Amino acid sequence: MDIKPIRSKSDYRAILKEVEGLMSARAGTAAGDRLDVLVTLIEAYEAQHYPLDLPDAVEAIKFTMEQQGLTAIDLVPAIGQRNRVYEVLNRQRPLTLRMIRGLHDRFGIPFDALLKAG
Repeated sequence: MDIKPIRSKSDYRAILKEVEGLMSARAGTAAGDRLDVLVTLIEAYEAQHYPLDLPDAVEAIKFTMEQQGLTAIDLVPAIGQRNRVYEVLNRQRPLTLRMIRGLHDRFGIPFDALLKAG
């Protein structure tokens, strides 16, 4: 298996094209193994050159509210009284560890996103 590191954008594009041709490869075959290795290389290259920035905590909460059809009242058990929910959503009050734990446990918001300040 002749595999090289991705060192340039042209290397990256070439490997993406190769992966596209290997997408139907079955696991446990030589083609499937090559696909696994190439995808790992692509992930490492993209993590270094195209890092994704997580949203801040308030944006993560608002996104979750939109996706799950939640209202501010739905957040009360995780954050506290309704006025406190609005203070958090308006960036007037920081999240506490109890709030972060509640938002994660009840709504599945990743800890990483909840710990990121706006």
